[in-house]
Amino acid sequence: MRSIELKTSVPGPRSLEVLRRKQLVVADPLSIYAPVVVESGRGATITDLDGNTLIDFMGGVGCLNVGHCHPRVVAAIQEQAEQFLHTDFSIVPYEVYVTLAERLLALAPISGPTKAAFFNAGTEAVENAIKFARAYTKRPAVIAFEGGFHGRTLLSLTLTSKVHPYKAGLGPFAPEVYRVPFPNDFRGPDVASALEALERAFVTQVPPEQVAAIVIEPVQGEGGFLVCPREFMAGVRRLCDEHGIVLVADEVQTGIARTGRFFAMEHYTVEPDLITVAKSIAAGLPLSGVLGRAEIMDAPDDSAIGGTYVGNPVAQAAALAVLDVVEEEGLCERAAAIGETIRARMHEWQSRFDTIGDVRGVGAMLAVELVRDREAKEPAPKLASAVAESALERGLLLLKAGVYSNAIRVLVPLVITDGELDEALDVWEDAFEDALSDGAGRARLGSGDQD
Repeated sequence: MRSIELKTSVPGPRSLEVLRRKQLVVADPLSIYAPVVVESGRGATITDLDGNTLIDFMGGVGCLNVGHCHPRVVAAIQEQAEQFLHTDFSIVPYEVYVTLAERLLALAPISGPTKAAFFNAGTEAVENAIKFARAYTKRPAVIAFEGGFHGRTLLSLTLTSKVHPYKAGLGPFAPEVYRVPFPNDFRGPDVASALEALERAFVTQVPPEQVAAIVIEPVQGEGGFLVCPREFMAGVRRLCDEHGIVLVADEVQTGIARTGRFFAMEHYTVEPDLITVAKSIAAGLPLSGVLGRAEIMDAPDDSAIGGTYVGNPVAQAAALAVLDVVEEEGLCERAAAIGETIRARMHEWQSRFDTIGDVRGVGAMLAVELVRDREAKEPAPKLASAVAESALERGLLLLKAGVYSNAIRVLVPLVITDGELDEALDVWEDAFEDALSDGAGRARLGSGDQD
């Protein structure tokens, strides 16, 4: 039985009418990626205002690992909302905050005493992780990586690497942020070269005794799902230990079972000092956190960390339900199984379509990178857009990524059924064939292929 049901063309007339109204009253920078207006979502599908049901491989940009409107999460939200909505934890505390801290810390791959603090969004978690690191080390500088994405507020936007659309025209940015290459098996540099560049930065950019933190994604999200090699992560850990630098693992997108482990750092032989979480932790409600070594988390002065809405009780109740679902429904194992199925299909496509330059990722966090030709590796962002548009017309929501916007990534809810998964992958394959089938498709591979 098919899950995709299209009653109109996509986008349909009711969606188009709402988008017309949006154009009149919503600021233009809030552009729309997928021009369908959602009416409801269940599991791995959404239904739009025109009655079209689509399979969702975007997952709210990684926020819906447990799917749309999981009954356990909805019930937890309703129950908490009937009790109280807000007090500000640091003014009048509540138990759900403490319980969530206990449960997440029990899962965190950090040995020794640990503590937690909660915020609203991933960008706040990253900014506060830097606060913890600076207070602990008494140092100002931060090192991040090319291709990294860490948020859109001032310090996190400074850490973010992609210029368009995130940074152009929005400076000046925060001081004392330095950037070095991230290893990339497809395009380079290799691990040895990337580590050498990091060590060279201590000579040419900033002395190590001034560096408070190195911030790294185990798998770069917006950067195109580049997996950090184990040897590189071990090398970064070694340099942090050598120079007294706090290692911050940004797990905003990689966490909560996405990679086949609850935290992606569990795939490595070394531990971070701090971990940032957000996105799927509360199934799309605004909630983020920093988990880490107690001595670092306790370093800032009294009341130096906080905010009016941080650790909202309704979002935290949702997060506790998310943890229950991940455990009871075996979503870490499910992510690994989903990943095996998708990776196998991606490799089949790669053997058929020479425009698929690379297949990469871990668990159910996978991507294909599209190129004009495999040898030259010239990015093909227009082709990626064409594939995503063709998939949308057929009822599948696909999301692009990458520094060159030429990768298509998978952030499918981990509760997707086998039937829905097979149906979605068939649609994706049809979209590839459609995007390359005619002269227009081939023209997308012509010179100057830019979005």
